[in-house]
Amino acid sequence: MTSHRPTRRAVLGGLVTAGALATPALLARPANTQSLRRVTLTLPWVAEGSNLFAFVARMKGYWSDQGLDVQISRGYGSVAAAQATGAGQFDFGIAASSSLIQQAAKNLPLVGLACSGYDAQMGIGVLAGSPIAEPRQLEGKQLGGTTTSGEYPFLPAFAQRAGFDLSKVRLVTVDPQVRQRILADRTVDAICGFAGSIAPSLAAQGVQTRFMLYSAFGMRFYGNYLMTQRERLRTDAALCDAVARGLMQGMKFALLDPAESIRLFMRAVPEMALTAGAQETIRVGLGIFRYSAIPPAEVQDQPLGYTPPQPFDGMIDMTMAALGAAGDQRPRLADIMTNEHLGGVSMSEAELKQARDGAAEFGRYLR
Repeated sequence: MTSHRPTRRAVLGGLVTAGALATPALLARPANTQSLRRVTLTLPWVAEGSNLFAFVARMKGYWSDQGLDVQISRGYGSVAAAQATGAGQFDFGIAASSSLIQQAAKNLPLVGLACSGYDAQMGIGVLAGSPIAEPRQLEGKQLGGTTTSGEYPFLPAFAQRAGFDLSKVRLVTVDPQVRQRILADRTVDAICGFAGSIAPSLAAQGVQTRFMLYSAFGMRFYGNYLMTQRERLRTDAALCDAVARGLMQGMKFALLDPAESIRLFMRAVPEMALTAGAQETIRVGLGIFRYSAIPPAEVQDQPLGYTPPQPFDGMIDMTMAALGAAGDQRPRLADIMTNEHLGGVSMSEAELKQARDGAAEFGRYLR
C-alpha cells in the first residue's frame, strides 16, 4: 500500500457509520489467550479490505501458534499510526511507506520490517466513462481533493512528471467525507486520492471508477509497512520475526483464498455486516489490495514482504522533496528499513500464478 494524516482516506461511503469503530477499541480477540504474550498492533485506518490480512493472521492462529496474542486497533491515518508506534504507544504499527519516512526524518525511531504492497495506489480517479484518458486532459477541468490526504502534497511533482500544468487545473478542496460524492454526482471531473479506499465504496454504490496512478509516471511508492521501534528490533528480534511471519502468512492466505479471508474478516469485525454494501466494498478493496500486493518479478524469489533497497531509497528522496520541513533530516536507508526479519514466508510459482489470475479483474480500477 505518503504523508498520511488522520483524514488521509475518505471515510468509506456508508461502510463505517458514525459509531462503528469510532474508538480505538481492540478488534478481533479470540478466546483462550491467557497463556499468550500480549502484543499491540495499530492499523493505519479503519478495518477494511486493504488491511484485512491482519485479521486473517489473527483468526487463522498464525500469531497464536507462535505464542502471541496480537490485539488489533483501528487507526486514524498513517501519520498518526507511525507517530503512535514510534512513541511506543503500540508495539507494532501498519502505516504507509512515506509516513514511515516522514516520521523518521523527524527523529522518530521507526524501522520498517515488511512491505505489504508494491504500489500505494495514489492517483487521479475519474468515472469509468469519463473522456479524461490521461493526466494532461485535466487542464481546464475541476479536480477535487483533500489537502490533508496523503497523495495531495505530491500533486505538483505528479503534474511535472505527467506533463500538465497544474495551474490550469481548477482545484476544489473538500472534506474527505464528501470527496467521493462530488465525483459520483459529477460536481468535479476528477478527484485525487487512494484507489484502494475510494474505488471500493463507490463500486458498492454501483459507481465504477478508474485511476491514473502516480506510479505510472515514475512516482512509485510502496504500500503499507509493518513497523516497530528500532530499540525493540535491537532487543527483541525474535518477537519482530514472529509478528512479521504471522502477518505475511495472513497476507499469503488472503492472496490465495479471498472468499474465505472475507468470511474470517466478517467474523472478526461483525459490525461490518450491519452496513449495506459492506460485502462488496470489502471484496473490491481486498481485490485492489491483492492486485498491488503480488510480488513483482524482481522480488518473486524473495520472502513475502521483501523491499528492494534502491527503489525505497528513491522514495526517501521523493518524500523529503514533497514533505520535508525545517529541522527534518533525511533518514538513512539502513536505519529505517530491513529485510532481515520477514519470517521466511514464500509463494511458489503456481501460487503466484493463482494469486495473479485471481486478482486480474481488479486491475481495471488502476488503469
